[in-house]
Amino acid sequence: MTELILASSSPYRRNLLERLGLPFEALSPDIDETPHPGEAAEALVLRLAAAKAAKIAEARPHAVVVASDQVAVADGPPGGAILGKPGDRAGAIAQLTRLSGHRARFLTSLCVRQPNGSQQLEAETTEVHFRKLGDREIAHYVDRDAPFDCAGAFRSEGLGIALFKRIDGNDPNALIGLPLIRLCEMLRHAGFDPLA
Repeated sequence: MTELILASSSPYRRNLLERLGLPFEALSPDIDETPHPGEAAEALVLRLAAAKAAKIAEARPHAVVVASDQVAVADGPPGGAILGKPGDRAGAIAQLTRLSGHRARFLTSLCVRQPNGSQQLEAETTEVHFRKLGDREIAHYVDRDAPFDCAGAFRSEGLGIALFKRIDGNDPNALIGLPLIRLCEMLRHAGFDPLA
């Protein structure tokens, strides 16, 4: 039987894939995720998902590899800037202060690579509309949820949901890091059916 591998060290992606009940192994692809000069957000997330899948496929050529990447794009002033992971408390507070009262787009790519080298590669867009947030609200949230490893500085599966006016998208799991609805379709095409 063909192995299924998640090309990620993310506990969020691992937890999401576990929901499908398929046996899999998670391996870190350890690639350079630095954006190329002038690279658009969607091009970046698609390139990184494909590179992660290819890196794991080198070591495990007979496996089906699932890879994903996510970036946040701030539409508030100055618009169009890619937001990375804040890294620490100060970075998280700065990101949420910038996003307060504005909208951000989260682009989550998904790549399913088969042993023959063919791949399915797409990106899901989720728009998050932030409430106008006060300094104390932001500090309280950051101290409580510690979202230092999350682009946009929130955990939507936790208290971060209280920061929003609304979320627009096809799959709420995409915001957490893995669009499961589309992944189920891709996996069925690759011979892994969670309902079989």
